[in-house]
Amino acid sequence: MGARAPGRGAAADRDRGAVTVEAALALCSLAVFLAVAVGAIAAAGGSIRCVDAARELARLAARGEAERGHAVAAQLAPSGARLALRAEGDLVVAEVSADVLHPLPVRIGSRAVAALEPGATPP
Repeated sequence: MGARAPGRGAAADRDRGAVTVEAALALCSLAVFLAVAVGAIAAAGGSIRCVDAARELARLAARGEAERGHAVAAQLAPSGARLALRAEGDLVVAEVSADVLHPLPVRIGSRAVAALEPGATPP
């Protein structure tokens, strides 16, 4: 067998490959962090789209244009969003919700309320 380098003992031989394992763990942690960051950005963007869609749906429904409101809200909302519209007395309540990250059970949504304008029929 070859001569061992001075200062290297049996402990150094046992630690061989430790840097590789640490680098692999660091890369996995970085990948998880990036996935969470991209998911958070997607959720924030989807939430803004839900707010816009709910606002437009409530505003147009309060003016008596509920069908047009549904069409506009469907364009503004994230794909596959659920639109709900109901009247509560002299108010119109619009709710928009969507699944953001399909493999994960993350659901975002928004709610908007508008007062019915005089002469408008409730949805």
